[in-house]
Amino acid sequence: MKNLDLERENIGKLIRKFAIPCVISMLVAALYNIVDQIFIGWSDAGTFGNAATNIVYPFTVISLSFALLVGDGVASLFNLSLGAKDKEKANKAIGNGLVLLILVSIIITLVGLVFSKQILHIFGANPKEIECYRYAQDYLRIICYGLPFYIIGQGLNATIRSDGSPKYAMASTLVGAITNLILDPLFIFGFNMSVKGAAIATVIGQVFTFIMSVIYLTKAKSFKINKESLKLDKKVCLKSLSLGLASLITQLAIVIIIAVANNLVCKYGYNTLASSGNPYGVVTPLAVIGICMKVFGIVISIIIGISLGGMPIIGYNMGAKNMDRVKDTIKYILLINLVIGLVAFLLFQIFPDYIINVFGKGNSLEYLEYARYCLKIFLGGIILTCEVKSISIILQSMGSSFSSTILALSRDVIFFVPTIILIASLTHNVVTLLWSAVISDILAFVLGLILLKRELNNKVNV
Repeated sequence: MKNLDLERENIGKLIRKFAIPCVISMLVAALYNIVDQIFIGWSDAGTFGNAATNIVYPFTVISLSFALLVGDGVASLFNLSLGAKDKEKANKAIGNGLVLLILVSIIITLVGLVFSKQILHIFGANPKEIECYRYAQDYLRIICYGLPFYIIGQGLNATIRSDGSPKYAMASTLVGAITNLILDPLFIFGFNMSVKGAAIATVIGQVFTFIMSVIYLTKAKSFKINKESLKLDKKVCLKSLSLGLASLITQLAIVIIIAVANNLVCKYGYNTLASSGNPYGVVTPLAVIGICMKVFGIVISIIIGISLGGMPIIGYNMGAKNMDRVKDTIKYILLINLVIGLVAFLLFQIFPDYIINVFGKGNSLEYLEYARYCLKIFLGGIILTCEVKSISIILQSMGSSFSSTILALSRDVIFFVPTIILIASLTHNVVTLLWSAVISDILAFVLGLILLKRELNNKVNV
């Protein structure tokens, strides 16, 4: 970087310089969907609208996951190449990444539009719940039209950060979020467009982020896009995608959690009685789990933002063979994220009602009761989750794509999926199945420590 000494400057200072804008960018990205859910919750659509956005949410996460597969992978390769003083390879990584983002955005948009019914079915939509299903159809169709802007904008964000411009990356995301925040109440309440209005506001915000991201490419600090860098190179593409695989898995894991949980609560929601004697049903658990996952996403966005803020430092010093500085950076990141996880845990345990009431009015007894269970149990292992997510990105920054991918898969796929299916099938209860998340957190944390220690020892001995 022209204005940063990644090999010698104080680590805390560098982390703050990169992480603070990065955290804000990640938070803003997380708020895109959560803002929609808050306004929808207070509209006439209410719980039905929130359940609908939860059904569609996994598809937007899939879109983001492919944006990060390319974007974070390119950023990692870019930093490693700069550290090794290979400017040509660094330029090639950025140019190839841009082409890949365009191709991916077109493919995912077509899939969303052509297979909308199948997508809704996979993520728990039931045509018999007529009002909820109609809202989900409307939201998905409009969101699909904005996916090219969303995917390219989010993918380029990592490139901008890695080029030493985290504040610009933050600003581009912030402009889109503020636009969404302003337009949401206008379209939802002012134009009485309900769920459709929320989707339109989101798309317009994504367009603004896209425009700012593309403009940056013309004034980058450490790379230059030309015809040569835009020609796809098989080795560069494969290396970038391998380095970004952990980001893909991390996001897809969220999709798997929601898809499995949605289908299980649909299956057993009417079998589980609340303290009132009434069943929780389908719409209430769908809405509540969606809200809890959005709240979870806010915490994880902070963790990921801090961890990504350390990516240029770790990647550059890995390329420069400076392992002592790599270790110091890792310790700093893990300590900060441990504190954040503890704060989140205390909030979920002490103030669950305050959190859930942000998302709507006139909530039923069953709704509030299940929301408390979700926040206290389902997110009960948040401290360990924060460390697992952080370690996964650290391993990615070190170029250890295999270990990073294994860890990203472990919590949300290898451990979580069979555990939640087993508990649900044994108990037929939508409350007890929430404990599967805590069990997965414990197992993944142990695995994360083992993988990190092994990779550090391997790098030192090379």
